[in-house]
Amino acid sequence: MRLVVLGSGSKGNALAVAAEGAVLLVDAGFSARELERRAAAAGLALDHLVGIALTHEHGDHATGAPMLAKRLGVPLLCSAGTYGALLPRSPWLRHRRVTLGQSAEAGPFVVEGCPTSHDAAEPLALRVRIGDGPAVGVAYDLGRPSAALRWFLRELSALVLEANHDEVLLRTSEYPAAVRQRIAGAGGHLSNRACAELLGELVHPGLAHVVLAHLSERCNTEVDARGTVGPALAAVGFGGALHVARQHHVLGPLELSLPVAPPVR
Repeated sequence: MRLVVLGSGSKGNALAVAAEGAVLLVDAGFSARELERRAAAAGLALDHLVGIALTHEHGDHATGAPMLAKRLGVPLLCSAGTYGALLPRSPWLRHRRVTLGQSAEAGPFVVEGCPTSHDAAEPLALRVRIGDGPAVGVAYDLGRPSAALRWFLRELSALVLEANHDEVLLRTSEYPAAVRQRIAGAGGHLSNRACAELLGELVHPGLAHVVLAHLSERCNTEVDARGTVGPALAAVGFGGALHVARQHHVLGPLELSLPVAPPVR
């Protein structure tokens, strides 16, 4: 399985996983044309697209999904709430429901979900796997990570996790107080510190890649995100690679495989 982050930040989020000749998009927060351009730049053929999995309906995660789904004839894999929020303007959409305890399939991919507390219709963190093979977790717009979410994100091969803001930069930003409170609140986003604390619970020997995503243009920098998360990962013995996704550049492909079991003695 290969993971390609097509872009991530305040203005749009999208990634793709590819395996067995098939491609699955996870979020589509750019126009359909821009998604196709970025995919082509990464060497991905979207004519092999089998579905679009969505974390929620907000524009920076779903803008291009309806048109791309129509153009390529693929279903959305998402919660009923996300589908319902998109359906009035896009009545052609086909839906495969994902929720806690109910997965959906598209080509070789199995998509599972866990609710988050973000202020959307029915937002989910997602996990994508192929049978008993590698699994990728995608968790944006988390608000407050619940115990269920912590369980859901364990034992992954790769994790794309938001490190949205530096707490000091947010407090001193020019955002109105109400916006700052929303971002830092239970329905908002994870700070660098909260991201680092969560990752400290999720590191295991098979975690090969951590991708910090959804960085705020106003309230975060790659240096701040790495400076907070990197030492926390080192403290718990993380042996994989730490990446930072960027808004205007493609990251990857990152190759994923099952960890090699130690020899039996």
